[in-house]
Amino acid sequence: MSSSSSSSSSSSLSSSFRGGTNNNNNNGNVGARGGTGGASSSRRRGTGYEGPSSSQRREPTNEDWPGHFVEALVTQVAIEASRSTGRRTAAPALATVFLVCPTWREASRSDHLWHRLTRRIWGRSYLRQNTWRDEYIYWHRTAQNFRLAQYAHTILRFDPNEEEGPANGLTCRCITLSDTHLACGFSDGSVRLFHLPTRIHVSTFRPRTRAMLGQFSRAITGIVITNNHRLVFGTLVGDIHVALINGPPHTRRVFEGNAVDDGVLVDFTGCGRWWVGLYAGVPDRAFHIWDSNTEQLISVGGALTNPDSVRGWQMLIEENDVLGRIRVTSQESAVACTDTMTMVLDLRNHGLVIGEEEYEGGLMVSSMDVSNSTYIIVDRQGNASVRRASTLEELCNFSVRRGAWHRDRGLIGCMNRGFALMCTGTVIRVWEIEGGRHLYRLAEQIGEVSVMVADERHVVACSGDSTLHLWDFGAQ
Repeated sequence: MSSSSSSSSSSSLSSSFRGGTNNNNNNGNVGARGGTGGASSSRRRGTGYEGPSSSQRREPTNEDWPGHFVEALVTQVAIEASRSTGRRTAAPALATVFLVCPTWREASRSDHLWHRLTRRIWGRSYLRQNTWRDEYIYWHRTAQNFRLAQYAHTILRFDPNEEEGPANGLTCRCITLSDTHLACGFSDGSVRLFHLPTRIHVSTFRPRTRAMLGQFSRAITGIVITNNHRLVFGTLVGDIHVALINGPPHTRRVFEGNAVDDGVLVDFTGCGRWWVGLYAGVPDRAFHIWDSNTEQLISVGGALTNPDSVRGWQMLIEENDVLGRIRVTSQESAVACTDTMTMVLDLRNHGLVIGEEEYEGGLMVSSMDVSNSTYIIVDRQGNASVRRASTLEELCNFSVRRGAWHRDRGLIGCMNRGFALMCTGTVIRVWEIEGGRHLYRLAEQIGEVSVMVADERHVVACSGDSTLHLWDFGAQ
């Protein structure tokens, strides 16, 4: 975007929003054309004179608007553009507004404004770049890289000095991402931690074992990374362990599971304030909620997994399909599902059910995921639906029945704020959530995928032989 009448500062701004570069040095064209906008003229027309005399009262112009009012208007323009046509369109809308006049252009230098825009448009509250303006531009370009399939692919290697590794038949059960780390939980009860900037395997956590009910009792079922410094994870038997990311590889058991009274811990997740477990095996004890600050269990209840009690117990001795899944939203609610029902819980109100929906045709449980305040589910016919967690309102839908569709084999899915990824067979495909349009398939052939996760920058998938694949879409 350029304008011969714009100043050097606005030209610099508009060029900053043009396509980002990725690790493969490919460029994407982000900048849409923006009109000059133009300051509104104070010249009166059709009245016999060109403008007011010095004795007449001057009408207010754009340049008279207070700075805080301009910032509020700019924020609203960006939010409306993001909601109506997608987050990436906020950038050309912003650039157009900044061209209205010098006063409005001055707002583009406000770090407070860019902080607000970054938080509202990209959901980022931590500053990683030099300024909030740079932070906004970084995530804009990263989203564009995601849309254009511009990424770097890496295989993450295990520490060669470990006694155990992929060659010994480990099964990866769950993966969690943070800004700086990747944590993978395995069937033997170990959690391996990787440092994302260096791609290095930095630690392996092995909780102290105790008497087990079955060979998979110690398998990891969920991991939470809190503020990039605390690692919390649950096992199938229901134990909850805590470790420090930057400390020695020691773990502390903060909750001892009791499978006889509670059933098995099918899935475990959390956020800054809450930890949530989905259980199966004992009626009316499907949900366990902990206060992460006190590490105390505060709520138990729910009948979501009542029909799946037998399948829950079988997980202790057999590697079965995913029975249920639970994920936490940015609004302190949780979305849980089995193959017949989805349910949304209010974590601030002891798991009060906000909404629920039954699916007679069945759901692909391993396709359900949450990002921000939305979640995605896919039914047995391959119809994907993205919904708002607070109301269950459908935001968009699309079909994943492309290429190798195996209804009985299952479907592995994940999502971030802008994109959904679905793996059918050995193929990982990407859809744009804003409109439900299929974009592309990842070029790498990695075999059968057992688990997959995504955030705004990375996608990680583990193949059947426990090889970890990382795709990095980050702008450079």
